[in-house]
Amino acid sequence: MTTPTQIPSQIKDPGLAPQGKKQIEWAERDMPVLKQIRERFAKEKPLANVRLVACCHVTKETANLAIALKAGGADAMLIASNPLSTQDDVAASLVADYGISVYAWKGEDVATYTEHVNIALDHKPQMIIDDGADVVVTLAKERPGQIADLIGSTEETTTGLVRLRAMERDGRLAWPAIAVNDAQTKHFFDNRYGTGQSTMDGIIRATNILLAGRTTVIVGYGWCGRGVAMRAKGLGADVIVTEINPVRAIEAVLDGFRVMPLMDAAPLGDVFVTVTGNRHVIDKAHFERMKDGAIVCNSGHFDLELNLDALAKMATGREQIRTFMEQFALPNGNRVMVLGEGRLINLAAAEGHPASVMDMSFANQALAAEYLVKNKGKLSNAVHLLPPELDQEIAALKLKAMGVKIDTLTAEMQTYMNSWEIGT
Repeated sequence: MTTPTQIPSQIKDPGLAPQGKKQIEWAERDMPVLKQIRERFAKEKPLANVRLVACCHVTKETANLAIALKAGGADAMLIASNPLSTQDDVAASLVADYGISVYAWKGEDVATYTEHVNIALDHKPQMIIDDGADVVVTLAKERPGQIADLIGSTEETTTGLVRLRAMERDGRLAWPAIAVNDAQTKHFFDNRYGTGQSTMDGIIRATNILLAGRTTVIVGYGWCGRGVAMRAKGLGADVIVTEINPVRAIEAVLDGFRVMPLMDAAPLGDVFVTVTGNRHVIDKAHFERMKDGAIVCNSGHFDLELNLDALAKMATGREQIRTFMEQFALPNGNRVMVLGEGRLINLAAAEGHPASVMDMSFANQALAAEYLVKNKGKLSNAVHLLPPELDQEIAALKLKAMGVKIDTLTAEMQTYMNSWEIGT
């Protein structure tokens, strides 16, 4: 699937570029913060000549990030972070209209994905924007000789940060990494409102079912789980939450949801959504207890949240029912429906998060890349938070773009907040 172009790339169909350009421009209208950053980058060139690899979902929103990074002077390459999340028309437009190398197409297999990760590392990146940490883990395990070239990396996901922090604990993180996912203007909004809406969108597109009145089980009550539960409840679903964290479980109870172990929820649920970042949270024993027609999907980063190998082995038959729905017949006569091959349902069957929320997430990515360059050689080999002042800057720019004004502290208030001597 190599494209007939001078820009090195592998995409599905260069002929899709005109439609992709329209999609990129449509998303840009709802990304005013990233647009302002891009315009500044174009003048200041803070990423001049930095070889940069971005492993992300290749969507119209990500395209606007890639364009901003190139405007900042980066020698940027984009690969897919998930086999089913690429928007092929967007990939084609990035190559044809913006001169950015893209190695991605919707439906690529694992071997191709691995090949693209290695092509990205052949670029000898000085900076890696990762979504799940696959690129940096491959670098650490298979190409340690290239680590010396690395200024740093950024990570978009909870799953990726789990891996990076494990690397740090094991003494294997040999570069500074920015936890973009942990910025307030990322996880408060992208993970909650973005994942909440886009997950429901993906489930509905894949099934065309009515959520109202159905028992929907949300596995995990982190920021993504909160968002999915909130949106499912808004659509009229009877929501059950399962958790391992007692604080989050209490929060779910006080938010009005039933909370119970997943084994107890398994026979009750009509729809199951995993959002944990962990492995095999829905396993063989859970599948065995599900009712006939139960729908199972994942909105965490990797498909391994569902033990699909165990499901396939226990199934007496499997059949593709709809484009993004596969039916597994079980020995007890019940059928389990798996959506989007167990991959991110919001990107497999829908279009991912709306541009307005990715505006803040990708503003964080752009500013994190700039921050790494400005602080080259000054940061320890650890996972770092993006400085709070950059988080505040993004929030302020977003409010301004939305036409929302807020109060500021008076001199008297500032004095009071910084004094220990003034009492009540």
